[in-house]
Amino acid sequence: MKTKIITAALLSLILTTIACSDTSSPVEAKTNGNSLETENLESAIINAPTEDLSDTEKEGLLHMREEEKLARDVYLHFYYKYGMRIFSNIARAESNHMSAIKTLLDKYELEDPIIDDTRGVFQNKDLAKLYTDLTAAGDVSLLEALKIGATIEDLDIKDLMDYEKEVDNQDIILVYENLTRGSRNHLRAYMRQITRNNGTYEPQFISQELFNEIINSDRETGVTSVR
Repeated sequence: MKTKIITAALLSLILTTIACSDTSSPVEAKTNGNSLETENLESAIINAPTEDLSDTEKEGLLHMREEEKLARDVYLHFYYKYGMRIFSNIARAESNHMSAIKTLLDKYELEDPIIDDTRGVFQNKDLAKLYTDLTAAGDVSLLEALKIGATIEDLDIKDLMDYEKEVDNQDIILVYENLTRGSRNHLRAYMRQITRNNGTYEPQFISQELFNEIINSDRETGVTSVR
């Protein structure tokens, strides 16, 4: 499996390409999802067979734990700046994603890379820099913040698809499939808002064909049982 390292060149590409209101109760940085769907998913994870983990499976879980935190933290930043409900709603969903990955880490007795859950704090230095760069880019305007949201979901989908190709554990596949569905839903939501704000977005990580398929299809629901 390819190691997910976000280089300075990739950061430049993301930010350069992106550059060419309702409110709700603030979402705290340590919010954990407690929806019925989340509880059902976590129950399915626990009840699924415990299988041997490959090094690439471990790498994927550790990386995605922090990448989902990246999404949550950036969206919380934009929520506090713009007060737009889409950011708090999706930040809450990202917290659910973090919780699902944490359940897998606990099940397989892997050390959680999130030692400090403060917004913008990461063990992965590339993700820490990406947080700084993406929040700065989105601070320019609401439209740019919405484009950053689309970029993060674009990246999440690509990484989850890549990691899933290297996985054979049923519980990890279940989680990755659910997280990918969630990211597709989030991308749809951001694209609706980008369009309403007279903006456009071109995919940076997934193919144009897959992007078009996603934004032209209906919202998906999660699956909470292994195959």
